[in-house]
Amino acid sequence: MKIAVVGVGVAGAYLLARLKNQHEVVGFERTTEENHDSICAWGTTKGPMDEFAKKCSLDFSDYLIHDGKKMYISMNSDQFTIKLMGLCTYNKIGLIKDMAKGCKIHYGKAPKIEDLESEFDIIIDSTGFHRSYLPRLSRDFHLPTYQYKVQYENGVPFDDFYLKPFSSMSGYFWYFPLGKNLAHIGAGDKNRNHIVETDAFLKKYGGKVIKTVGRPIRLATPDMCEPFYHGKVVGVGESIGTVYPLLGEGIIPSMTCADIFVENIGNNERYRQKVLEKFAIYSRVLSFVRSKMDSKFGMLKNFADLISIYRYMKKNEWRFGMEIRMADMMKVAKA
Repeated sequence: MKIAVVGVGVAGAYLLARLKNQHEVVGFERTTEENHDSICAWGTTKGPMDEFAKKCSLDFSDYLIHDGKKMYISMNSDQFTIKLMGLCTYNKIGLIKDMAKGCKIHYGKAPKIEDLESEFDIIIDSTGFHRSYLPRLSRDFHLPTYQYKVQYENGVPFDDFYLKPFSSMSGYFWYFPLGKNLAHIGAGDKNRNHIVETDAFLKKYGGKVIKTVGRPIRLATPDMCEPFYHGKVVGVGESIGTVYPLLGEGIIPSMTCADIFVENIGNNERYRQKVLEKFAIYSRVLSFVRSKMDSKFGMLKNFADLISIYRYMKKNEWRFGMEIRMADMMKVAKA
């Protein structure tokens, strides 16, 4: 088949790599090749990424920047650490470009749907938050985010990952190491204090800002993001809600979604069912998060959600790259 992949981010580039040997694939990226970048914090987990990279005949270790050992958490007056087991930062744009290598990509172009429909058998909407080629959502939910890439000259503020959840879990501030003297610092917040918090950290610890980005991140879950397909268009990744709501992390879920698409290509209804099944827990996670954000959380009322999330994450420690402890989950619930 002739397939258009619109949006050459992590999901789009991975699909180009997975499909190029069996189909004629063409990528479309709205930014120019010179400005093409990946604007998240570049955090992921080594185990799953090793497997994804192998499917593209690549070695994930070639892209590894920082291999985390512990995460510092600052929650109100409570300070604690979480043992990491694979959480890392990596050269995300480098991996994206290498996955897409050898494929025809039109940069600086956002084609009209009618032009794509006349030329391609399938149009993959991997445009992330923009969801440019699928119908608008009636129940969308997203957070604004803001981030600096910072260079430090006199030592970094932290030697590993650092997170500071905001009150009522309205969002959190992050510090992700990028090697010897670089880091991504940023925040996402429902209450829109994300820029204030990021600037406050920058003022406290200094550093030279070498890049600034900001965009919304979709936390609406797949069950809120239907339809997944419309005409020749099929959504993959964040465009259909594959961001884990508790952490705002979408790299591994979006690549997992891409795998489901590849396994069910040509059968849109089966693809839809498999996605809903795979990400069913996300709606429960979002319910927990929103109850905290809206100050409607009750330990008795929401305890079943808390236990379900704990069991899911504990069972998938390898995927999340960190030790999951009930004591830490209780700290989050009580914050």
